This record gives sequence, C-alpha cells and structure tokens, in this order.
Amino acid sequence: MSFVIRAARDEDLQALYEMAKLTGGGFTNLQPEKDVLRAKLARSHEAFERAEGETGDDVFVLVLENADTGEVRGTCQIFTAVGQRWPFYSYRLATETKHSEELGRTFRAETLSLVNDLEGCSEVGGLFLHPGERAGGLGMLLARSRYLFIACHRQRFAERILAELRGVIDEAGGSPFWDGIAGRFFGMNFQEADSFNAVHGNQFIADLMPKYPVYTAMLQESARSVIGLPHPSGRAAMRMLENEGFAWERYVDIFDGGPTMTARTDQVHTVRDAKAAKIAAVEAGGDAALVATGSLKAFRVTQGRVALRGDGAAIDPRTAELLGVGVGDDVLHVGR
Repeated sequence: MSFVIRAARDEDLQALYEMAKLTGGGFTNLQPEKDVLRAKLARSHEAFERAEGETGDDVFVLVLENADTGEVRGTCQIFTAVGQRWPFYSYRLATETKHSEELGRTFRAETLSLVNDLEGCSEVGGLFLHPGERAGGLGMLLARSRYLFIACHRQRFAERILAELRGVIDEAGGSPFWDGIAGRFFGMNFQEADSFNAVHGNQFIADLMPKYPVYTAMLQESARSVIGLPHPSGRAAMRMLENEGFAWERYVDIFDGGPTMTARTDQVHTVRDAKAAKIAAVEAGGDAALVATGSLKAFRVTQGRVALRGDGAAIDPRTAELLGVGVGDDVLHVGR
C-alpha cells in the first residue's frame, strides 16, 4: 500500500472525528466533537489560502491518505505561533535551595511555576495514526512531514518550536496531575477542562489559577510521580522528537503534566537536512527518502527513493505518481 500526506479537506471531517474517538482522552488538538473539528478545518483552510509570508496565528491540518483506497488513516497539525489568541501557559519545574547554618542542613525543593516563556513559538502537535496502520514507518512519515512543511514555508514559522506530549491518563480518562493541582481550583474534572480549553482557550487558567509556585513535595504521590512523563502511547513520539533534536527543558503541560519538548527550528534535523532538487529522471532505484512537493494546500509528502544526479535527483516512478510530478519539477527530499 502507498500513503501520501496532504492538506486536510472538509470531506475529511468524518474520518477525523472517528480517529478523535480513538484517542482515549487528553488529546487537546483532536477533540471528538464535530463542531470543534469543523472550526479547526475552517481555520486551517484560511491558513492554506493566506499567501503572506510573515508569521501569523495559523494552524495547518495535514492528513495521511491511503492512496489505493482514498481512506484517511492519520493526521497531524502545525501551529505557526502559540499564544496569539490567548496566553500560552506552561509550568516550569525548578529547584529552590535553602540552607540552615544552625541545623547544618541544605534542603532542595522542586517547584512548579506558571509561566509564558514559550509564547510565540511554533508548535507541532495533533499527531494521531490509526491503530490499524502502526507499521511501515507511517508514524515517522506523519511526524516528519510537519518539518518538511516548515522547511518549504520557513518564513511562516518562528525561531523556536515546541511539541507538547500528552501526559499520563488513568483508565477512567482522568489526570492524576490535574486532580493534584489545578482541579482543586476549577470545580471541573480533567476531561471537562481539556474540552473547554480546546474550544475557548486557557484564559480561564489565568483567571483562576494561583500565581504562586507550587511545591511538589506538597502534592500527592500520584500527581508528583507523573510530572514530565509522557503517556505510555507517547513514548515512541518522544523518542522521535529527541531524534529530531528536541529536548525537555523542564516545561510541563498545565493540564496533565506531560513534557513540553523544545528545539531551535533551524536545528530540527529534518528542517536542517532537507535538500531542494529538480527532478532529473524518473527511474527505479535510489536511497530511501521522504519526498515533498508543492506549497500550501498543494503540499504533498510520501515515502520513496531518491538518487542524486548532479544538481538534480532521480525519483522512483511510484513516488512521481503519488506526488504528481515529473522531470523538471521541484521536490524537497531528506533521507529516511
């Protein structure tokens, strides 16, 4: 089977909704509510249509399509700059050191402080691959397609980029981290707060959350033990982010305590290593690669094979067919 990444369309709504129902909760960027998804698609359409080059408040929704059946089997999202519509909050995990000469003791306490340090960063998120397709490198294709899109439209994105990984969620769909901190101040459970945030933004956090640092030693062990840990299903995603050059700088999500990974955009490996080339030939052979073409709503990515031909490149016939390109057309490629 062959798969291609492309811009999401209105007719993908039902497929996105069906995938959203499979996430298991806590997936802010893919809520199982059609009105929310419809609004996100509308916002994505506006972003794809806007030709201006400067950074704006855009979200681009991409989907993974089975080219043989036309079925949508995965999705991912790219945000140009967080914190433009409403503040972007994170917790920053820090260490406070105190010393008593009389007792001869030094005590180091971990604290969580509410910060806006990451406001203005670009963000990659909303990645979900249908459970029936978790083989053949399709998760990698989805993840890295976002960086190729950024490389193709570099002027639209910030100098720094982040990725929020879903935190630990219990079997009932609740969050031990939320229950231990924020839930005490908001009178709503984690699922209600996460759904409200997806629709209305997190200004309610600024309105109601105490601004003082939280000492983690005062939290229940169930909340303290999950700080900075990804959901078990997100461990592979965390490894992929680390392989791209992302690192955890002790920022965590304010809802579920999951790690927020950050990187310099130009140092993300796929962005840095992607090469532009003109197609010199369409023929079998070459090295495994991801190949992209087109801009904005015409952007497409697939897995294929590429062989360098001087200043150009040869791509295999199936890749050329999937991307709708031929000799003389421009592509962007990076080793797989």
